[in-house]
Amino acid sequence: MGNRAEEDYNFVFKVVLIGESGVGKTNLLSRFTRNEFSHDSRTTIGVEFSTRTVMLGTAAVKAQIWDTAGLERYRAITSAYYRGAVGALLVFDLTKHQTYSVVERWLKELYDHAEATIVVMLVGNKSDLSQAREVPTDEARMFAENNGLLFLETSALDSTNVELAFETVLKEVFAKVSKQRQSSTRTSAITVGGTQAGQEPGPGGKRACCISL
Repeated sequence: MGNRAEEDYNFVFKVVLIGESGVGKTNLLSRFTRNEFSHDSRTTIGVEFSTRTVMLGTAAVKAQIWDTAGLERYRAITSAYYRGAVGALLVFDLTKHQTYSVVERWLKELYDHAEATIVVMLVGNKSDLSQAREVPTDEARMFAENNGLLFLETSALDSTNVELAFETVLKEVFAKVSKQRQSSTRTSAITVGGTQAGQEPGPGGKRACCISL
């Protein structure tokens, strides 16, 4: 997947980052969108998002990645935060079992607010701190398999699997969109999960609306 001019794209996919505060969501976002990492990353206040346009086959997809505070006092924004999301990275810190033990609660909240067809990846972050690991890989992988989730371990610090994590989620979303397009008899718009989604640009056009699964 390569970068592409931000103003030239066929689809917009909204992907949300969820999980406890301090698991590394903000650094995963900055590593993927700007290839940056901050050792003194501050706690996210409310919601932040960044974008990166990538190529999936011949289609340019603008990934709109949303990062939210994992702290309880910001939970009131959840409905708006999840609205329109087609992908999610559920992040825990593999060196802190407490952040993994609440993954099921985060998953329930996600499904309470997002479409049932959303593509979800469980992400064990901070794999560079292997000596401090508290969550076995097999345990997390089994949880993901039992709940129909994708799974990867990442390190925002040294970039391990960060590209792959976002790329895999975006490809899964794109596959769903492509499959729906193939089964649709309409040419001007597509319907995914019962919601009419945006058009691809015609000749001379560039922008497209968000896709909602």
